[in-house]
Amino acid sequence: MTLSPLGFLPRPRQRLAVLLGRHQLASLAATLVDFSIMVLCVRNLHATPSAATVVGATCGALTNFTISRHWTFDAAHQPPHGQALRYALVSAASLGLNTLGEYALAEVLSVQFVLARAMVALGVGLLWNFPMHKSFVFGQANREV
Repeated sequence: MTLSPLGFLPRPRQRLAVLLGRHQLASLAATLVDFSIMVLCVRNLHATPSAATVVGATCGALTNFTISRHWTFDAAHQPPHGQALRYALVSAASLGLNTLGEYALAEVLSVQFVLARAMVALGVGLLWNFPMHKSFVFGQANREV
């Protein structure tokens, strides 16, 4: 009998906790790409924070899709076309939420732009991206696991 650090949770909740953990790691990698590109655009290309958010978030989304498909949700055995389309729809909404949040915090409320982006990204990631990726984007593969 092996002890799991999540052994105190019922098995379905253990699976959900592992999935959320993997999603957060994939999100962290994507966020590093996203923020790096955003900061580069603002500091070196003199883009506005909200415009730079569009570029950074797009690069982050591509990173996240790849990691999520192959590792987080173990969904690479499913055809990628439907997943990519669903991911694009979720990402478009996520991009809108992130851009609106960045605009509101950084450009209207004068919160430092990287801090604003971190706050918005965390909220959008937990409240929008994870539930939508789990149930809508990679849901078929997730049900088979």
